[in-house]
Amino acid sequence: MKIGADLQAFCARIGYEFQDAQLLIRAVTHASISTATRPDNQRLEFLGDRVLGLVMAEALYRADQGATEGQLAPRFNALVRKETCADVAREVDLGAVLKLGRSEMVSGGRRKEALLADALEAVIAAIYLDGGLEPARAMILQLWGSRIERVEDDARDAKTALQEWAQARGQMPPAYDEVAREGPDHAPVFTIKARLASGEAAQASAPAKRQAEQAAAKALLHRVEKGHD
Repeated sequence: MKIGADLQAFCARIGYEFQDAQLLIRAVTHASISTATRPDNQRLEFLGDRVLGLVMAEALYRADQGATEGQLAPRFNALVRKETCADVAREVDLGAVLKLGRSEMVSGGRRKEALLADALEAVIAAIYLDGGLEPARAMILQLWGSRIERVEDDARDAKTALQEWAQARGQMPPAYDEVAREGPDHAPVFTIKARLASGEAAQASAPAKRQAEQAAAKALLHRVEKGHD
């Protein structure tokens, strides 16, 4: 079965050519447009999540022979969490080839973090079923790239770390305020300000509110830690 030029270009971006094109089509089909004869990607997403987990766990295990389980766990979580998967999906423009129902398209489904992350995991599963574990591993390691090397810097959840920093100094938990929301409804950009009771604050912008909160928390944490060295 032949696939369209958009999917062919996507295959080139991820470095994999499918033998069974139906697997790829299913991987990019959202539940909002699925039918009895056109299944969605939810079952593939379930499998892909496990394949991604295995590849990342092995990569971390081999990369640092002296790391304890307690050190590996947060690194693993940072690499497989939805935010990271969505970032990778954006880098290969997965949103452009998603098959969505009208309601999802109108509401900006091609940019939604959870939808992109789930679709990427479905693509991973499709490659695994089409070619086996080795091609899936190769694709994952290629797309995640330097994230694996610098995962220690990303392993801490910024909001949790900032809250722990504040509580250790007897402060109330940080507050997060939506400063602005720009752009059309299908492609919003949120600007969030993170602030501490002591007055320190920082803000950041991102396509998703949760992503903007994390970025603002990370910026504020860097500021206060640097200022209290």
